[in-house]
Amino acid sequence: MAEADVATKAPESDAQENVIPGDTPAQTGPTLGEHCTSDRPTPIGLAPKGELRKLGGVDTYLTKPESYPTNPSKLLLLLSSGTGIKSTNNQIQADKFADEGFVVVMPDLFEGNPAPSSNSPVPEAEIQGTSFLDKIKLKAAEIAKSFVIDEWLARHTEEKVMPILEKVIDACKGEFADAVGNGGGIYAVGYCFGGRYVLLLAGQRGRVQTGWSGSQKPADEEAGEETNTTMGPYIKAGALAHATLVSPDDFRGLKVPVSLVCVESDPMFPDEVREAGENIMSTENVEHEVSVYPGVPHGFAVIGDYDDANIKDAQITAFEQMLRWIKEH
Repeated sequence: MAEADVATKAPESDAQENVIPGDTPAQTGPTLGEHCTSDRPTPIGLAPKGELRKLGGVDTYLTKPESYPTNPSKLLLLLSSGTGIKSTNNQIQADKFADEGFVVVMPDLFEGNPAPSSNSPVPEAEIQGTSFLDKIKLKAAEIAKSFVIDEWLARHTEEKVMPILEKVIDACKGEFADAVGNGGGIYAVGYCFGGRYVLLLAGQRGRVQTGWSGSQKPADEEAGEETNTTMGPYIKAGALAHATLVSPDDFRGLKVPVSLVCVESDPMFPDEVREAGENIMSTENVEHEVSVYPGVPHGFAVIGDYDDANIKDAQITAFEQMLRWIKEH
């Protein structure tokens, strides 16, 4: 199996258009890569086993152990990449955790509007040998694709996503009270876009005075509002793989153990953000684990077929890391 560098410590584009007042501005710097908005081929012989249904008024993919409810299970939220709950690979990923004894709920974070699969860069081979005018057209198309992603991100900030998660969590505490109680709380794993929300669910933050991101609201938005409301943590423990849109501030205020699967030199989750996060977690005495996987692409930990044996092995290792963490906590 592929080896990852492990450290265990003790207890996207510049566009910011279409931001709705009160929302967190769209992320600057790295946003979403190709692996966040499109799936790899599904491995032969695998197919989803769960069901699409409403939970708390939210569309979800629900998958359970075959022995549930006869045998006790635990409740796990799986927060997906931009491909959403109808992605076959995301559904199979959820099934893998169900096979390990978890009732898995994968909520639709995007209200039926998954990320457009349109931001992959124009291959250099297509640019070579073309006319100067054609090169300009190809690059213009690439810029337009990136802008489409930025527009999509501006519609899916934490002010939109966190209330969705709150509805699902409340519904889980009712319908699956046995699983929540058996686990002593709710667990969460997240990939790409969903990875950041594991951190937000794991933290305790002021909701009214700062918004979900922790960025201070303008003074006029605070007028007449209470300033002492804190929310979270919502989960008992969490694990995230190749998260995107993460800032160092997302690591502040974490209250539960977290495990990170990271890609070496990942432009979607830069080394400086990861290192800042590790320093914050260490300073705040948050139990955490960080594993850096070399020679793999962003998005590798999600179910998908690769020819490269190193990536296949890394997929297995990353799943085992995340599963072990939530089982041990």
